[in-house]
Amino acid sequence: MSEPPTPAHRRKRHLSRRGVIGTAAAVAGGAALTPAVFAATESGETEADSGTKPESFPATRSAASTGTGTATTAFSATYVGVRWSGAPDGAGIRFPGDANWQTLGGGCASVDDGGTALVPSGGATAYALKAPDATTELRSLAIDTTGGPDRAFDVPTEATRVRGVQYLSRPAWGADESKRYKDGKVNSPEAYYALQAITVHHTDTPNNDPDPAATVRGIYEYHAVTLDWGDIGYHFLIDEDGTVYEGRYSGDDGVPAFDPDGKVVTAFHTAGFNSGNLGIALIGTLVDQAPTDAAKASLTRLIKAVARFKGLDPLAKITYTNPVNGVKKDNETVSGHRDWLQTDCPGQTMYDLLAEVRTAAAS
Repeated sequence: MSEPPTPAHRRKRHLSRRGVIGTAAAVAGGAALTPAVFAATESGETEADSGTKPESFPATRSAASTGTGTATTAFSATYVGVRWSGAPDGAGIRFPGDANWQTLGGGCASVDDGGTALVPSGGATAYALKAPDATTELRSLAIDTTGGPDRAFDVPTEATRVRGVQYLSRPAWGADESKRYKDGKVNSPEAYYALQAITVHHTDTPNNDPDPAATVRGIYEYHAVTLDWGDIGYHFLIDEDGTVYEGRYSGDDGVPAFDPDGKVVTAFHTAGFNSGNLGIALIGTLVDQAPTDAAKASLTRLIKAVARFKGLDPLAKITYTNPVNGVKKDNETVSGHRDWLQTDCPGQTMYDLLAEVRTAAAS
């Protein structure tokens, strides 16, 4: 397999529907992962599954368009995802009432031979796109994650208490698993490799997000459909309240990010260096604004949990070796997206805090 490319009241109701991940020091040397080991209670025992309960989220709606000019939608869009081939710079978007064009590109996601962007659209029902003359295959997708009809998901009836970090499972933020399929088949079949590195991102979406679960659904639609990755590109996401969200699908065993043998599923967050590399994205834009204390604390706890479980030293320097194609790169065990590729991700303020996070995670 080739290396893969790279409403608020409802949210509050779902924050109690949490699954949780944790680590066991006894397996810190990298022993095989099993749900019973990785999902342990504070006392070291596992809890029985208490069952599930239907919970409702707005179904994500989308409308595709091609080429430049004006596109309209039958619904109010939360985001517009754009993808084009050609020069990565020079494309722009404008919404009704805007005096100027917004420049596209420069976000967390990256693609080969072109550019891409996920743009907040503020409920617009129309938008215009422009691109340089040499641009080809310009595609856009208007995305609505808040106004669609309710869709039921089977969410755990009780919070699962385990050693380590709590998280919202994919059903608990409304992940429509059909988005992972294309022409009746899984678009990006799961592949698993030994964990070597942890990479920190920001989503480059608005700060002070009133409905981060809806934003996660929007990123999922953008990554899985607009960029044709078949799933959300990160293993975990963290909102400003410190809530952790399960990202990339890794199987039906109830263990996020890993398979039962302790290998990490390949995601799509750092093009060319994805396999064996776990991606964690903080929701928001951290160029000038620092992450909240809650988000930074959850990031640290999550890195510590994963690193201890897999026997990684958060302070170590490594030579990452891509298990698919053998490409090597010297880096930190815990790095920022920009340490792998030319991007401003995870934002300057978050990047400046990585040394502090590494030290805390190693303590």
